[in-house]
Amino acid sequence: MSRLTTAGLMTRLSRLLSLAWLAGGYLFLYLPIAALVLYSFSASELPNTWGGFTLKWYAALGHDQELLDGLALSLKIAFATAWGSVLIGTAAAWALVKHPRFRGRTLFSGMVNAPLVMPEVIVGLSLLLMLVSMQRWLGFPERGALTIWLGHLLLGLAYATVVLQARLKGLNPQLEEAAMDLGARPGEVFFLVTLPGLAPSLVSAWLLTFTISLDDVVLSAFLSGPGSTTLPLAIFSRARLGLSPDINAVATVIISVVASGVVLASYLIARRERRLAAEIAAAQHA
Repeated sequence: MSRLTTAGLMTRLSRLLSLAWLAGGYLFLYLPIAALVLYSFSASELPNTWGGFTLKWYAALGHDQELLDGLALSLKIAFATAWGSVLIGTAAAWALVKHPRFRGRTLFSGMVNAPLVMPEVIVGLSLLLMLVSMQRWLGFPERGALTIWLGHLLLGLAYATVVLQARLKGLNPQLEEAAMDLGARPGEVFFLVTLPGLAPSLVSAWLLTFTISLDDVVLSAFLSGPGSTTLPLAIFSRARLGLSPDINAVATVIISVVASGVVLASYLIARRERRLAAEIAAAQHA
């Protein structure tokens, strides 16, 4: 009886310790974010001193032209990066999965995956040296939005290829074979069978590369030029001079948008899974 009591006590203690570690981890991650959001509503000029509730820092954001221009540029580059990464990443993943024996496959796979393991500082410096050499010999391109997009595309392409490659490996090849047996051409098989199966991964790769591009600082710092300051660069440059409440307000807006997107995506995914489960249950009872 005492052994059972001791075992139950140890189990309860282990559970309490696990919950304590979990709570501590969550507090370490999210307590600073909560403090940042709280002080974004402070009337004090100091970013970590409460001076009463106010919304003036949010109102000031609408008149901060530097941040607005940086946001517009970041969104343009992020959209272009996401679409380019998904399109090129789909082609790269298709080549790696569907044609595993072509000459130079190992080199191609290594070059695609290199940005994943290479420090961004090295990637940014390498691109900067290459672009400076091209500009010296060809007069093109000038450092700006185009060069930032090229750097983000290089990084986003690697992430998109990995995501889509994993999904392609998991697709049932018998579906494509059945479609070809029924007379579908290779193009029709891709657009009618393979592409719908890739749709969740395409969305995931698009969102992932969009997010990576939107908050990138290192590559943007190396590849930006006069008049091409992205939002993360603008925030970083201000933070280096000292934190201010308007930075807290910007961060809070970004957190709110991201949280809303995560909640909406989770709701849509859960609704889709419930609908799919209902359709499967109806088909089994039919």
